[in-house]
Amino acid sequence: MADRTSQRGPGNVYPGYDVLAKWNSPSWNDKTRDVISHRLAVANEPRFFTAEEFESVTAMANRIVPQARWPSRIPVAALLDRKLQDGVLDGYRPAGMRRDGEAWRVGLNAFNAEARSFYGLRFAEIAGPDQDALLQRCEAGELHAREWVGMPSGAFFKHRLLRDLVLAYYSHPAAWNEIGWGGPASPRGYVRLDFDDRDPWEAAEAKPGDEVTALRINRHVR
Repeated sequence: MADRTSQRGPGNVYPGYDVLAKWNSPSWNDKTRDVISHRLAVANEPRFFTAEEFESVTAMANRIVPQARWPSRIPVAALLDRKLQDGVLDGYRPAGMRRDGEAWRVGLNAFNAEARSFYGLRFAEIAGPDQDALLQRCEAGELHAREWVGMPSGAFFKHRLLRDLVLAYYSHPAAWNEIGWGGPASPRGYVRLDFDDRDPWEAAEAKPGDEVTALRINRHVR
């Protein structure tokens, strides 16, 4: 949970806000609580990925959605792992892209091959700046090792790596605190829908110089 006594700091745009304070409020119903309980219970260990694949996904997540706290509050790799293990798919895929889980296995194997080619080590073992450089080359579609077996590296980056890791990150309540989101708000819903309007059960953003006001408001958001 967020530190509800903190003032605004780097990355703390909604001081005092903790979305889990909505747990027993009219904002959430039983289904919402069940889904969130499941996400909070995800252990940071692989079930779909192998241990080596999981290590690579974790390293990628640390570069794509870095977290200031250690250990990380949001188990990005594990959230993606459970999604694949449970067979939760997008329901569509671009032409030429493999099914979600297969695309990840091929992509991770290819990434390790590329890392060994450039640096002599697996992706998770190379330095952060070198990981960034390899990810940038992947985004640009400049990786062509035979281990890609016909899957364009740029397409893997866009449709799987970037998309899946970002979605996994923002599926977790700890990320909702960072952006002031209150969750599905079912059955209560949202009422004030005009620009910059805020319902009483929504977090207040800390304006520069007026962080104390946001902190006072957010302590009572339910």
